[in-house]
Amino acid sequence: MLCDVTSPVAEEASALLEICVAEAEKRNGKNTVNMQETFTVYLVETRPMDAVAEGRNPAPDSLWRRYSEFELLRNYLLVTYPYIVVPPLPEKRAEFVWHKLSADNMDPDFVERRRVGLENFLLRVASHPVLSNDKILHHFLTEEHGWKEVVYETGFQAKADSRLRALSATFRVRNPDKRFMEMKHYSDELQSHTSQLLRARVRVADRLYGVYKVHGNYGRVFSEWSAVEKDMGDGLQSAGHHMDAFAASIDDILEEEEHYADQLKEYLFYAEALRAVCRKHELTQFELEMASQDLVSKKQQHEEIATGIVRMFSFKGMTNKLFGQEAPEQREARLKLLEELIAEGEEAVKEKTLECEEHVDRAWVDMQRFKEQKDKDLREALINYAVMQISMCKKGTQMWSNAKDCFLKM
Repeated sequence: MLCDVTSPVAEEASALLEICVAEAEKRNGKNTVNMQETFTVYLVETRPMDAVAEGRNPAPDSLWRRYSEFELLRNYLLVTYPYIVVPPLPEKRAEFVWHKLSADNMDPDFVERRRVGLENFLLRVASHPVLSNDKILHHFLTEEHGWKEVVYETGFQAKADSRLRALSATFRVRNPDKRFMEMKHYSDELQSHTSQLLRARVRVADRLYGVYKVHGNYGRVFSEWSAVEKDMGDGLQSAGHHMDAFAASIDDILEEEEHYADQLKEYLFYAEALRAVCRKHELTQFELEMASQDLVSKKQQHEEIATGIVRMFSFKGMTNKLFGQEAPEQREARLKLLEELIAEGEEAVKEKTLECEEHVDRAWVDMQRFKEQKDKDLREALINYAVMQISMCKKGTQMWSNAKDCFLKM
């Protein structure tokens, strides 16, 4: 299968490589605990864009990747670029499935939709102004063996933020950027509305399937009826054929609908990527606040020891009153230690301030880029979905018009 180079994502793709996930293949092998398993691999093909532009058509470089390898690549990107709304992967297991659609992740139709989703993921990443320049991405696309070792050598796993720390920051941060709080709230709303839309679509698909298929009863009745009618028989039989064709058409219609459902699912998963950027802001802001609080505390201790005036109750102040002041040598040693700690604290605050400011600036730029992309993609998907529904209704009208003509000829 050839890459759709006319898609909205592909039009912006990296100038270096034309990327395509060409096909999927089921394989058997042993997993990490030496148990036999069945899994799917995907053929990733790349061609130099300059060769394609010049009219040459070189054979693509190709390699096979498992879904778990795509997951590893995305996890690396999430940790390495915390200020970027990293494109999501397609679902690992089918969600929002209407009753006639298989939820088996080895089902050929599901595997094909996931192949399209994985290709879309790579095109999204390759079209990003920052992610497209990442060396690990290039290794993933061009080096079949050894790329995992290169990923792990980056040490990205050690840099990953603890979920507990991130959760703590969410509840304890005092002065987060208002724009990020609004964006986090928006991501919750985006996820809620897209999930509701997908659930509504599943209910409609179930009912629509039943409505279309029951027209097959018309076809059966007209065909049987035509057998006992001499003058009306041909008209009834022709009308029955139109009814049968109408009933059978729903399978292709709902298969096409899945394409639009997958586009909505992408933004359902994008909502979590947007929240991840906001959580990183909360964490960096919280760490800045903690560093600043610690610095203030150290400076206050230094002032109290230097002046001998204790501004607030402390255990140290009580012991001094009970047992007398400490020796001058001890006092000087403590002052010197605090001065060193204050210098370190000031440097830490400076670093955290810079980190927080950089994250805010970079993340806000990328979130605006994401918003433009989202508005364009969802607008296009919803318009195309509406056009498809209009076309479906016209075909239904045409079927009844054809049936009417059959009846008029009787």
